[in-house]
Amino acid sequence: MAEQKLHIPLSPLAQHQIYQLPYSRPVTPGSHNQVQVGWIGLGAMGYLMARNLANHRATHLEHQPPLLVWNRSKEKSESLLKELGESKVAIAQSVADVATKCDIVISSLSNDDVAQPPVKHRIFVETSTVSELDVLISAIPHCHLVTAPVFGPPLLADKAGLIIALSGDYRSKKEVAYALVPAIGRRVLDLGGNLEKAPTFKLIGNSLVLSSLEILAEGFTIAEKSGVGQDLVYELIKELMPSPLWLSYGDKMLNNKFDGTKGFAIDGGIKDATHIRRLTAEHNSPMPAVDTAYNHLLAARAIHQAQARTGSTEFPVLDWSALVAGTRVAAGLDAFDGEKHGGVVPEPE
Repeated sequence: MAEQKLHIPLSPLAQHQIYQLPYSRPVTPGSHNQVQVGWIGLGAMGYLMARNLANHRATHLEHQPPLLVWNRSKEKSESLLKELGESKVAIAQSVADVATKCDIVISSLSNDDVAQPPVKHRIFVETSTVSELDVLISAIPHCHLVTAPVFGPPLLADKAGLIIALSGDYRSKKEVAYALVPAIGRRVLDLGGNLEKAPTFKLIGNSLVLSSLEILAEGFTIAEKSGVGQDLVYELIKELMPSPLWLSYGDKMLNNKFDGTKGFAIDGGIKDATHIRRLTAEHNSPMPAVDTAYNHLLAARAIHQAQARTGSTEFPVLDWSALVAGTRVAAGLDAFDGEKHGGVVPEPE
């Protein structure tokens, strides 16, 4: 039986295509003013955002060059080129190639190992939580960093329904906002000139997601253990709490869809949880749900790595929704299949 595609509804705002931008419109580039945009990082989110941006530029802006893309593994770049064609996408030979040729460089990286600032007098946009870029950018005259983390799972990225937070130079933010909305997102939230504010806001947002994952995991686990069943809990969510986040991650936990290559990898979740816990320590603001979720992420990764050593793992990389493995094992259920009851703690007959 073919797998049914999960339907994630957009908010009424997104459904009616009413995009919210807190800036006046900048001058639209014409054929006499071409703007070369580059994209670094084609992961689960980056690929979808880059694809939507390339399509939007080709469709709505005249005489603009194709999006210049680079990814650590060239296969992703070649896949995007094959999907969209040479009129919309070009492949860079290196990060330095993107940095030297582009007016605006957009980065979507899980770490800063390949982060490199542009050398032209333009804008570097960081959509994740890579550190130290402000130091690198500040050393280059007439070059501005805009921190631009995005909110939303890959299913919303696919629909260009993301929320984008911006911090940095005002004029640069204005250009970035109109480059990215409605191309990849539906709304921009301005966090001011302090570059740290948008990444901090992203961590706070991620803490809400992570805490929600923990609540979902606990609810599904007690439902299965008590005999009520996870499927009925998910039906209740669809009726009373049909948010994109709960529907998407609830579907993953219910159906054991823990493939991290199609979502947010568990290592990234552990990294974000570590940053969130550091933020709570700096501000003396406890978040116990995040602490519990962090421990369950570690447990899930440990179980997965143990299975990988024996060749019994189903997924090469875990999605962070697999933290449910921690709650399942604690309740005596199978880590990655909640319907198996022959777990760590045997059920009484």
